Parts: sequence; structure tokens; C-alpha cells
Amino acid sequence: MGLIDKTQEEYYLGPDGIWDSHDEDYGSYQFVPINDIINTFMVAYVGENKNISKVKRTDVQFHAMRAIQEFSFDMLPQDKSIEIDVPPGLYFVLPQDYVNFTKLSWTDTQGIERPIYRTNITSNPSAPLQDTDYEYTFDQNGNILKAEKSETLKRWNERSTSGASNANSAFNINNPDLLGLYAYGRRYGLDSELAQANGTFYIDNANGVVRFSSDLRGKLITLKYISDGLGSDEDMVVHKFAVDAIYKYILYAILSTRANTQEYLVARHKRELAAARRNAKIRLSQLKSELIAQVMRNQSKWIKH
Repeated sequence: MGLIDKTQEEYYLGPDGIWDSHDEDYGSYQFVPINDIINTFMVAYVGENKNISKVKRTDVQFHAMRAIQEFSFDMLPQDKSIEIDVPPGLYFVLPQDYVNFTKLSWTDTQGIERPIYRTNITSNPSAPLQDTDYEYTFDQNGNILKAEKSETLKRWNERSTSGASNANSAFNINNPDLLGLYAYGRRYGLDSELAQANGTFYIDNANGVVRFSSDLRGKLITLKYISDGLGSDEDMVVHKFAVDAIYKYILYAILSTRANTQEYLVARHKRELAAARRNAKIRLSQLKSELIAQVMRNQSKWIKH
């Protein structure tokens, strides 16, 4: 029995019957919802004369969600992106389901994304308030009072506002201040963070924002980031290339946390999980001979395929 439960008209036109009206579910056949994975696992792996004689569905659900979370960080295609204009404050708030970034870039007038490099020459540290004797000040509950903005951030913003942080001065590799601080003893090379004109950024995790250099003010920024795959029901899907690895993860997790499980069984299922995870990574890596040949030809190396 086929797995497709829609006609071609229903797939292409969606519920409202209008082409490309953003209510369609294009490309959904490559993914499997987490509920289907849990149901299939309960049928295929749990029961008499099966790998697990008895287990609660809530336990399977917990390990399935944990598997999606772990695999989303390095294997499942959970890359997301958001596009915004940089405001005058030179920062924007991280998305609600943000876990870590993969790339930041700004888009030029031709639609080309130009990479932005992360900087480590500044930050926004916590700034406790001090009195005239340089002692910390406290509120009525005994907690340390802190400034809303650190002095480092204020000076960085003032410096940016004055126009010092452009590609021709402060972020130029020939700037004497930066040469003295970051290139002493190694002036034979270039620091990619500084030797470019696309601007810089850093993640202010304490405040949940991304901060930019002034040359990016008003630019159209694209943030590509990864989530954990559990932010919403729409996110909790698994690519079909990784479904077997999810099953093996759930099976190993249940047996390894269950008392009186024979050690050789745990070790066997651990090996099976490693093999299934490796196969899933290979399949999801999208390595194709044509792409490899294309890259190598660009390097003046001819490859037959």
C-alpha cells in the first residue's frame, strides 16, 4: 500500500486549491513526523519475542525527542535563517528557537550574501556599579546593582558612531593599534577577522542579541542558525535518511538505562547505533561525484567521473 495519501492536485494546489498560496506542504514526503516514528517503534520493537518486552510510550517519546535534539546539532538538516535590517543600535535579537549560528552575511544590491566575520576584540561584559571607593553597590535585597550597558559596549558604540570602525581605519590590518595588540610577533600573516571589509559581529549571549560594527548599519543581514528540532510540532520531523538511526538511538537509550540489562546487549546496540548514525551522516551529506568534480575543476584539476 502506497504511503502517499494526497492526489497530485491536492499536493500542488493545497487545501485552498490555489497554486503557491503558502498553504501547501511542498517537499514533506522526505520527512517523517515524530508521532509516526514513535508508533512504528512501538509496533516493530516492543512486544513478546522482540527487542523490548515492555516499555511505556512516554519513555519512547522522551528518547525520540532527545534523539531529534542530538541529531539536529550535527546531522539532521535543521538549518534555519532570518533576514533583517540592522537598526541604528547595531544589534538584533536572536530568534526564539536559536541554539547556535552557522553563518552571518549581509546582502548587497545584487542579492549576493557577503560573509561577516566574528570578532574577539570586544564584548559586552557584566558591569557591577561601584561607588567612589570602587566598592560594589547593592540593592535592598542584597543583590549587586549592575549597569544596563557596560562601559566597553558604550565605548564601542561611541567609536562606531564616530566612524572609526570602517574598512579603511580601525579594521584595516595596517592599523597600528591593532598591529600592536594582535599582530605582535606574527606580522607575516593576516587575521581574516580584520583583513576584510564586510564588517564584524559578536554574539552577546547574556542579552540574547547579535552586535555589529558600524559599517553594517542599515545593511540587510541574514542569520543562518541551527535549532534543536523541538521548537514546534512542524520542527519535530526526521528526514527519511535518518529514521533508522532514530530507531537505533531509542532502542539503545532504553536498554542502556534499564536495570539488569545484559551488558553485551547494550554494547551490541551501541555498535548498531554508531553504524546507523554513520550511514545517516553519509546519506545526508549530499556528497555527489558531480559536485566534487565541479570543485576540483575549479582548482584546475581534471577528474573523470
